[in-house]
Order: sequence, then C-alpha cells, then structure tokens
Amino acid sequence: MIQITLPDGSIREFSQAVTVADVAASIGAGLAKAALGGKIDSKVVDTSYLIEASCPLSIVTAKDADGLELIRHSTAHLLAYAVKTLFPEAQVTIGPVIEHGFYYDFSYKRPFTPEDLVAIEKKMTELANKDEPITRRVLPRDEAVAHFKAMGEAYKAEIIGGIPAGQDVSLYREGGFEDLCRGPHVPSTGKLKHFKLMKVAGAYWRGDHRNEMLQRVYGTAWATKDELQQHLTMLEEAEKRDHRKLGKELDLFHIDEHSPGTVFWHPKGWTLWQQVEQYMRRVYRDNGYQEVKGPQILDQGLWEKTGHWDKYRENMFVTESEKRDYALKPMNCPGHIIIFKQGTKSYRDLPLRFGEFGQCHRNEPTGGLHGIMRVRAFTQDDGHIFCMEDQIQGEVVAFTTLLQKVYKDFGFTDIIYKLSTRPEKRIGSEESWDRAEQALAEGLKASGCDFEYLPGEGAFYGPKIEYTLKDALGRPWQCGTIQVDPNMPERLDAEFVGEDGERHRPIMLHRAIVGSLERFIGILIEQHAGALPVWLAPTQVVVLNITDAQADYAQSVCDQLNTAGVRASVDLHNDKITYKVRKHSMQKVPFMLVVGDKEREAGAVAVRGRGNQDLGVMPIAGFIEKLQADIRNLA
Repeated sequence: MIQITLPDGSIREFSQAVTVADVAASIGAGLAKAALGGKIDSKVVDTSYLIEASCPLSIVTAKDADGLELIRHSTAHLLAYAVKTLFPEAQVTIGPVIEHGFYYDFSYKRPFTPEDLVAIEKKMTELANKDEPITRRVLPRDEAVAHFKAMGEAYKAEIIGGIPAGQDVSLYREGGFEDLCRGPHVPSTGKLKHFKLMKVAGAYWRGDHRNEMLQRVYGTAWATKDELQQHLTMLEEAEKRDHRKLGKELDLFHIDEHSPGTVFWHPKGWTLWQQVEQYMRRVYRDNGYQEVKGPQILDQGLWEKTGHWDKYRENMFVTESEKRDYALKPMNCPGHIIIFKQGTKSYRDLPLRFGEFGQCHRNEPTGGLHGIMRVRAFTQDDGHIFCMEDQIQGEVVAFTTLLQKVYKDFGFTDIIYKLSTRPEKRIGSEESWDRAEQALAEGLKASGCDFEYLPGEGAFYGPKIEYTLKDALGRPWQCGTIQVDPNMPERLDAEFVGEDGERHRPIMLHRAIVGSLERFIGILIEQHAGALPVWLAPTQVVVLNITDAQADYAQSVCDQLNTAGVRASVDLHNDKITYKVRKHSMQKVPFMLVVGDKEREAGAVAVRGRGNQDLGVMPIAGFIEKLQADIRNLA
C-alpha cells in the first residue's frame, strides 16, 4: 500500500504505483486540471512522475512560485519549438529561467529582426493553442549525443558530451520538437497562455568571448493575463525612469568610450553625488565611525595573503613599478586591517568602527556594464567593525537600526532581510559558525525584522545578512550587508590585547549601507523618476524673471538664496516666461520663483512647486524658512 501525505496532513492510499496526475485527479477534477507538477519533499516533478513508495506530496499549480517557474521553463522550450518551426536551420543551445521570465540562445546565419520576434511569438501562441502533450524519455549519454548530432544540433551534442560517460540524460518532446532538459515541465503546451517576447541580444557561447556570438531571445511569462499586463506596465514605467536616459536629460553624467565602465560626472550630477556622500559622512560621524582613507594601489603580496590574488585575479587591474607588482584595490578591507594594526589595540578599544568612501576598481566584462549601476570604478560607503565575538549581536542591532533610518531618509521603507548561513566548503569550527549565525539571527530578531534563511549562501569564512530594498516599482535592490569575518584578521595577523592580558584575534564585520554610491545614485534616480527630494536635488530653486526690468531683482533673490545655503540659479534669458517654466519643469527643479514688477515692488516671489503647483506669493524670507524646514524634514 502506497500512502501519499498531502499538505493538510490528510493521507491518500493507493494499492499500486500512481502518477502525480493520478493523485491530483483523486482529490478533484478542478485540481487535476490546474496541476502543473508535483513537489515531493523539496523536489519538483512532472505530473507524469510515477510514485512508487509512500511520500509527502503537494500538487503544484500556477498559484505557486514553483508553478510559475515551471511555466517559464516550459515557455522557454516553446520559444525554441517556434524558432525551429520557422527557422529550421537555427540551432538551439540553452534556455534557462531568469527573474520575471526566460531566455533561449540560438545560432543562426543572420540576426533576428523585430519582425522575426513578432512572427515567433505568433507561432508560440499557435503551438500553445494546439495543447500538445509534453512527454519525457531517457537515453544513455552516448546515444543522446548521436541523436542530436543526427538532428544537426551540434551545441546540444557538445553539452551532452560534457556529461560523464555512462550517465543517462532526459529529453522532452512537444509535437515535432525534442530538447535536452532535466525538467520538469508543465504537462502540455496548452498550460502556456500568458507570455511575451521582449528583445534579442548577443551572447557568447558558454560566456566566452573567443566563441561564437549567439542570439539571445528574452521573454516573460506569467500565470495570468493580469500579471503579464502589470509586468509590461511596470517595464514601460521602468523605461521612463531609466537612469541612463534621465542622466542625459537632466545633464547629470555620461559614460564615455575613452574610459569604459567609469563615470564622467557633470556639475549637477556631482552635486547630487556630494549630497549622498556628505549625508553618509554625517551618518558615520553620528554613529561612532572614524573615517579613514587607504591607498588605491597595494602590493601583490598583500593580495596573496588575503586570498584575493588566487580567487579574484582576473577581475583586478594590475600594474608594475620598479620591478614590484601592484593591483588597484577591488575592495577596501585589507587597507582597514593595516590601519587597525598600527599601534597596540586593547579590548577597551573595541568595537572599533572604520568607515571609508573608498574608490575600488574591478575589471568587469564590457558586456556586463550597465550605465552607472554596474561599472569598473566605483566608490563604496565601506565600513569595517573590529569587535569581539560577544559584541556581534549588539553591532548587528545598531547597524540594522541605522540602515533602516538611512533607507527611509532616501525614500525606501520596504526592506527584505536574508540571513546566509554556512556553505558546504568553509573554514572554522562548527561551534564558531553556530555562534556567528545565532548572533546575526538574534540581532535581526531584536531589531524586529522578519527574515528568511539562505542555507549554504554564506561566504567560506562566515555568515552574512543581506538587506534588499524595494523601489517604487517593487523591484528589489540588494544594497546593504553585514558579514562576519574571522578569516582576514587571521591572514593579516591583526590582534588586540584582551582583558586577560593575552593577544586575541578580532572579528571583522564587513558592512555597507548603500554599497556602491554610483549604483545607489542610479537607484535613487529611478526611484524618484528624476524628481529628487528637495534636499537631494542638484538645483533646489530657479529664479525666473518675466522681463529684463526684473533682472537685477531676480539676481538679488538668487544671491539671497545661495547665502542662506540654498542651491539656487537664475534664468535671465530673454525668453517668454511660459517657455522658462516649461524648460525648468522638464529639469524637475523642485521650486521656481517667478518675479515680475509686483513681486519686485513687494520684495516677494511667486512660488511654483514641482508638478505645476501654484503656492502663491510670499516674502523671500518666508520662502527661505519654508524651504529650510522642508530640507530639515528631508522632503
């Protein structure tokens, strides 16, 4: 007798082996129709999977996260099916699920055009409407290689050839298309209804620039029509908010071919940068951090001691001087340990908190660069806390509280907390890992944070907390982190004198709140669609005269604002006032002060707020007081 335990605790008994589909049908016709797969323990399987022993089982439907992944995985295969139908000479390679969708890479004699994508999507719909069953079979490795070679699918044959000899591989067929895949898949193409192809891009075979450039077709797939439409609407809004587009329109920065992956900041963009940096500098000062500054270039021997040279060499920019090899730093932590080691440190000095706006360089592949979000030269709000093991929890509480305030001040209130625990390959005793993980968990609990565990996702030397903020469009951005590291102090021989008079190793906590300032500013621009809060706006106020007769008065108003610490400019161009208002509205300036003869005679200004708000006429001093109050409140 086979006993199937369902999620509600009830048990279904069967006298012989049954499929997942059979179990779903025994529960009800509605569930049988909705079933996309099954989950046995933590493994997702096809509905055709044969259950031969008692086990727990949950039926996976489109309402489940696993169901959505099944839909996206299967839609990637539907894409390949459609491409092979329309373009039989195309060769298929790989097609994984990614966030919000999928992609599939193809080798074809010419680039796919936008018109091709329309035709492919239309064919996908036709094939889905046929509701063809998706079936699985298993072949020995060598037989599968021969099978795909006979089909002319050289890439698939190469992939299978990399599998150890003697192993079996699984193939999935739908209609006239068969593909290599571990599965699982939805039971038939008719389950795939809500998808859209998004774009085509280049991608090297196996990610190696020495290989052929393939064509990567991206798509998105969802469980319902409404979810698909919501996602497409979000993408439209995201395109409007794209920091690269707004950076150009608002004259903030540009990326230049003369220095790929680095940012040329324009005056207004650098003003924005300074507001973020100076804010974070105040955060350091007010929360017990001592700001330090380390050199950009450090000797190769140091990177060998830290382990970066072996693990990270290909991402480091290197140079040589007087027969010594150096590297531009990809991170700040070794420099902070060198500073810590100067002079004797006592347990009374701990916790010791260092902060640095340290510029780092990482040799990212050109294809991975993205505006100011992913660059080769970036500055981190980098901090390291040297402490004793029993101080970790308190530091986590203090750091989490601080991070929440910083994110709120920048306009982010939705934060996701994740705790990454010990990986399979690690150093240190199990007891030290237990204590470190418990300290991080208790710190989050004491901060009132709900969090999820990421088993095995910690670094080889210690666990970490990841802080992910959600923006106005609901997109997640992992920015903050705090990570336990007893390893680097050991490697670089950092010590403190304990209460017992003996020398001990400190624990090093790597921590960042905004992370890369470049990336965070890109996130800010997109969060606020370029309409930055008053305290961050590069230009907070622009003064506009109606005619030349008010030019001197307009300049005087601007001077008074700048004297009061307001970032103000004046537009004295001989343009119509309606044109000036429209021009500066497009620049998303928070306030425009219009001055005509009446305002000049009254020593006042007519105030227009962003979004075409008419705030009326008020004395200059009154406006300055209002503005300063807004800035104090981080409006």
